[in-house]
Amino acid sequence: MNAPDPNNSAIPNLALSSLTLAPGVTATNSRNRGDTFFTPPNVVAALVPGDDRMWNDAPDDPSTVYISYHDLATFNIEVQRSNNGGLTYTAGLGEAIDAATLPAAGNITPTASANVAAQIKVDHNTSSCPSRGNLYVAFVAPDSATENAASGPLRSVYVGVSTNAGLDAPTITFTDHKVFTSPAGSPGAVNGGNNIFPALAVDNFGYVYTVWSDNQNIFLSSSSDLGNTWTSPVRVNRDGTLGKSNVFPWVAADANGHVVVTWLGSSLAGNSNDVAAMQPTCADGTINCWAQWSVYVAESVNGHAAIPSFTQNTASDHFIHAGTVCTNGTGCSNGDSRALADFFQVALDTQHRANIAFADDHVASPLCSRQSPGHCANNDPLAFRVAVPYFTYQLKPDKHIVTTGLCAR
Repeated sequence: MNAPDPNNSAIPNLALSSLTLAPGVTATNSRNRGDTFFTPPNVVAALVPGDDRMWNDAPDDPSTVYISYHDLATFNIEVQRSNNGGLTYTAGLGEAIDAATLPAAGNITPTASANVAAQIKVDHNTSSCPSRGNLYVAFVAPDSATENAASGPLRSVYVGVSTNAGLDAPTITFTDHKVFTSPAGSPGAVNGGNNIFPALAVDNFGYVYTVWSDNQNIFLSSSSDLGNTWTSPVRVNRDGTLGKSNVFPWVAADANGHVVVTWLGSSLAGNSNDVAAMQPTCADGTINCWAQWSVYVAESVNGHAAIPSFTQNTASDHFIHAGTVCTNGTGCSNGDSRALADFFQVALDTQHRANIAFADDHVASPLCSRQSPGHCANNDPLAFRVAVPYFTYQLKPDKHIVTTGLCAR
């Protein structure tokens, strides 16, 4: 969403993009808070044909919007800028994976692992920091071209940095920096870091944060020099989540070092995609012994410290899903559940409170009597379920949040 538009009764522009197999990315916007959207939509918003998995972000002006998406041919991450509120994206074009990194992260062979991209993120700081307008893209990929060609794990985390995106440059340029590489044999090398998805945030002083999952733990690394160098990763999850499966990280930041990380955590150990580990056969024929998933949140007020401290809480008041959580996108099969639909986000409001949206399918659907006759119990593995959206928010902000400080440089 853009800043309030002084030429439209101070109503902010709301850009929307959607994906279809053909022709690709469709774009439109709303000038009345989502009541109606501009029609006809632009069905060729992507300038590169053949694309997938787009993300949007907007700076704090009335009409600038960015979009990123995968070019299916090269699997580079294409980035475009719109100057008309997200109807067309022809004002700027760039690629977030630079030439030096593309051999490790692109479609260089038919067997290449390529990459999984996080959302695009604009530095919105209002602290007069010179980094305002910088653009960041995170992705996970193999550590080298050799690993990539051999279908190696996505064990390295990268962040692409653009310092000219906000300068109306006709070509948006990025420089990539490697954040971390999981050692051989570690969960990050075995499971990869693509456990939907790596994620990014920038706080109000230009400090950048990225989080990812190795399917066992959630990690955070921060940059105090605009994405050029990164701290050693710290494990975010703790207490009852240790030794269990933890996936779907998301992150938001504001103030100075105020960072909130959310994720889905399981009651069982093992890979979230493993049917045998997550859906063992229960003696009573129910799903009572299956992995039970909850929404967790961890908050830090010193997120860009070398070793930040976190306070962890359970955000959901009940378990939201039982069984597997598939992190393979369209590669998920019937045995491993994608029922939650990769749908999970956190945002911070103007009072620094966390607002979390997530999907929940722990109860049988009201349609079960027709879709799965005789199987409507909430613990019946054959009961028909539909994931429904849930929303929760933090009642009080942390009283130790810092709103002053020095800019990242």
